[in-house]
Amino acid sequence: MNDLRFRDVAVNAEPAPAPTIAKQLAIMHAADAIELLNELELPESIEILAEMPHEPAVLILDQPELHEAANIIKGLPAATARELLDAMSIDRVTDIFQQFDAQTRVRLGVGLGPETTAALRKLLRYPPHTAGSLMTTEFVSVPSNWTVAQTLQHIREVERSRETIYAIYVIDPATKNLLRAVALRRLITSEPDASIMSVGRDVAPVTVGPLTDQEDVARLFRKHDLLAVPVVNDSNQIIGIVTVDDVIDAMTQEMTEDTLKFGGMEALNKPYMQIGFVQMLRKRAGWLGVLFLSEMLTASAMQHFEGELEKAVVLTLFIPLIMSSGGNSGSQATSLLIRALALQELRLKDWWRVALREIPTGLVLGSFLGLIGVVRITTWQMLGLFDYGQHWPLVAVTVGTALVGIVTFGSLAGSMLPFAMQKLGFDPASASAPFVATLVDVTGLVIYFSIALVILSGTLL
Repeated sequence: MNDLRFRDVAVNAEPAPAPTIAKQLAIMHAADAIELLNELELPESIEILAEMPHEPAVLILDQPELHEAANIIKGLPAATARELLDAMSIDRVTDIFQQFDAQTRVRLGVGLGPETTAALRKLLRYPPHTAGSLMTTEFVSVPSNWTVAQTLQHIREVERSRETIYAIYVIDPATKNLLRAVALRRLITSEPDASIMSVGRDVAPVTVGPLTDQEDVARLFRKHDLLAVPVVNDSNQIIGIVTVDDVIDAMTQEMTEDTLKFGGMEALNKPYMQIGFVQMLRKRAGWLGVLFLSEMLTASAMQHFEGELEKAVVLTLFIPLIMSSGGNSGSQATSLLIRALALQELRLKDWWRVALREIPTGLVLGSFLGLIGVVRITTWQMLGLFDYGQHWPLVAVTVGTALVGIVTFGSLAGSMLPFAMQKLGFDPASASAPFVATLVDVTGLVIYFSIALVILSGTLL
């Protein structure tokens, strides 16, 4: 209903003023309001957010799903922008400041509240895609000499200014070291006069360092079923926490980048419809150029075997079949290995185990496809659907044998390429399916015509 009501106003012959739309969005669920804002032009979004009441505006800007949050805040009056930034969660403010240019950082940074300023200075020094860049400093911590009642009272007082209250971190009052993590559920079911140290389990909490990669952080969340993980310094003093929603957002972005890389293009930093035409060309042209130059090697391979092609034109009929089969098998192996490496099911040292597994796999799969190829040629010849010449049995054997060799090579090359990328320090996802297919295309032609020279020598060749 909110969606329809908004659209009725938006499509009116005379557009409704921004305050009217702002009031409508303010009473909607944040997710629905964000979805509608993402459909608007940037100037409209800025105008609406400027007119929106403070609390719903903060709630909307706090969500990473709002695509143009940084540009919206940049376009707001400086005083309004600072007021909203001070009220937002600090990890979200950090994400937005990382998107600002230096001039905007200075303009909006001056005049922020002391807590926001101090937190920004701390968080902005950590590299992107690390626990430090994901963490927030808004967490609940209490000294180890407190009681349950004191802790609950403290939570009531600070709840509105904390990212989460589901985990309470117990600190040594003297050394400030992290001693324990206590779940809110355990806290509210304990006796009020019980010591906070007697509530939590007597085990060291799961922690990460500020430079821990976000993928490793995500694995810890999955392994221990966490809602939040504390980030500690070298002295085991808690400096922030990473919450599960931040990890989900980060991994969604990571998966998007990997998917685009695997498709053979650079990662996009904006939604598809918000990417400019020139920027889209830049993102796609580079990889296409590299792949095109690589495919030129295919033409070179065919030129090398030009004489054989003139003598046995029938061989050209199966070139697309040969090339696609090898590329498909290589892409399958690459997809499997990239996922296995990302989930740490395999390590770099396991390359030889993978090779020993992929070689027989490729031989069996190649034999399966080769048999289909031989049956197809035989059937067409016997039924009179196509005449492959008097030496058609040798042509069938050539195609079948070539498929065995090419699919085996494709499986082996596709499985080894992610290991090679990781060894060289690149993201294994850079071993894209088009790149693997191009590599196998070139080598597949060499294998195909080499086998043809052996089998058809003295007959067609």
